[in-house]
Amino acid sequence: MSATPQKNRATRRVLAAAAGLATVGALVAAMPAGAQDRGHGHGHGHKPRTVDVQLLSFNDLHGNLEPPAGSAGNVSETQPDGTVKAIPAGGVEYLATSLRTARKGNPYSVTAAGGDMVGASPLLSGLFHDEPTIEALNGLDLDVTAVGNHEFDEGAAELARLQNGGCHPVEGCYEKGKKFKGADFPYLAANVTKEKTGRPLLKPYTVWKKNGVKIGFIGVTLEGTPDIVTANGVKGLKFHDEVETINKYARELDRKGVKSIVALIHEGGAPASTSYNYDCDSPGAGDGISGPIVDIAKGITPKVDALVTGHTHQAYVCTVPDPSGKPRMVTSASSFGKLYTDTTLTYDRRTKDIVRTSVKSANHVVTRDQAKATDMTRLIDRWNKLAAPIASKPQGWISADINGRGSTAPEKPLGNVIADAQLEGLAPADKGGAEVAFMNPGGIRADLVHKASGGEGDGVVTYGEAFTVQPFTNMMNVVDLTGAQLVIALQQQVSGGNEASPKILQVSKGLTYTLDLTKSGADRVVAGTIKLNGEAIDPARTYRVAMNEFLAGGGDGFAALGEGTNKLVGASDLDLFNAYLAAHSTAAAPLAPPATDRITVIQ
Repeated sequence: MSATPQKNRATRRVLAAAAGLATVGALVAAMPAGAQDRGHGHGHGHKPRTVDVQLLSFNDLHGNLEPPAGSAGNVSETQPDGTVKAIPAGGVEYLATSLRTARKGNPYSVTAAGGDMVGASPLLSGLFHDEPTIEALNGLDLDVTAVGNHEFDEGAAELARLQNGGCHPVEGCYEKGKKFKGADFPYLAANVTKEKTGRPLLKPYTVWKKNGVKIGFIGVTLEGTPDIVTANGVKGLKFHDEVETINKYARELDRKGVKSIVALIHEGGAPASTSYNYDCDSPGAGDGISGPIVDIAKGITPKVDALVTGHTHQAYVCTVPDPSGKPRMVTSASSFGKLYTDTTLTYDRRTKDIVRTSVKSANHVVTRDQAKATDMTRLIDRWNKLAAPIASKPQGWISADINGRGSTAPEKPLGNVIADAQLEGLAPADKGGAEVAFMNPGGIRADLVHKASGGEGDGVVTYGEAFTVQPFTNMMNVVDLTGAQLVIALQQQVSGGNEASPKILQVSKGLTYTLDLTKSGADRVVAGTIKLNGEAIDPARTYRVAMNEFLAGGGDGFAALGEGTNKLVGASDLDLFNAYLAAHSTAAAPLAPPATDRITVIQ
């Protein structure tokens, strides 16, 4: 589920072509209606000893200002009878209302995020280099966020612009007489340093203060960011160990008298259930969660009182023991603004620390049956008007939903369409002579939804919808790989760095094989079953293979794909996708969801 970023290249952006366009766990309790006074100090003129601080958090918004379409816009909720219900959720008009409602009656309230606020964004935000999202986050009164890997999609200079403001260096200002102001909240990147100077790229931490209450926030992204971002995005940067970095700055905050500390970590885990209200502290604390965040949480100093996480797009509220064995809250709020987490931190004025035994937390659905925040509606309308000439242009027609992001299957219908589009566009000899195409699953950012998103009519795929599926504008590469390298690449889907969380490549028609999930490691790809157009892959033969530049650089742990030679650079992934839709669909004969029969899965 985790994002696999690539990079938007400013010189290739769509706008350049149109430059003239002016759980609920055992620990969960109902949130307090107000800051409760506990303990001592009720005499006249004395402040109460403890005060409840409300921490609201979310993660992995990815520029989803409008409600995400189709199954990618649902959250799963387990009902009392054990059935699971899908609830449509998300959209900043509703997120703003949810957060503002939650803050009522809480004089001490701070809002934090776990990274990937921008990047891999739908057209409404991505077309404008995510300026609309930063503007929306300012309006949401976000206090602080960690950087995620996607904040590096366009490189350090562009991240600095999002923080500090100023118009885009190539495309300039988007609205006449208006200069982009940047984020009015700090982006924290404690574990990202500049190679030349060794100094942090951005602030490592910030301290939130109110009426003598002080809470420090340390922000980090995953150490493996360079493996999942194109090389240009992380050029000149070094990414450090999350635990060591957080512990270092927790000591520094502690020396400065800041005893209450929250870590914002763009790395996450996988709960045993996808339902947001699953109790991941059952049967025991943290028993229902696995993944990288567990070891990270166990290594972070007890000086840190709570962990807000992200990256895996999962929902969980768990307690994982700290190194001293005490339970500590670890939370994540799904993705795309579909949930927010409400955590109560009881602050002791005498010790200046959080009373850990009193920490309570729960995830809440950002439902779409509440009132929309009118300021967010105005923001969306304003940017939609600027995007409309490009966004609303029809590209093709579909007969039903074609699921990509919303599909949990190894082989996704939309993955097949994308891989077929890449093969078809790059098969001609003068375009690269591709025989097979691979698409990374994390690069598919949405579903193609049959229901109209605007005035285009049901079944019409607009440019905006196609862009939302493929927002990176990655250039395609065709390379020579041997059959042996192809087999190794397929095995790397389920081994090495991808063993714990497999990344199943989407393959073009003609490539078939068996994926045996009852086995472990590389053996899960049954080598003898790999065929191209019915013929076994010949280890000694050279094949022409199409893939985006991210995979061709060995991204997502596919080192074998990075070994390609005789490279030809083709059109962008989005151009090939749109060309395929145009060639294979009409209003009278729309494209149907393809069969998913290329990968035989044994479970």
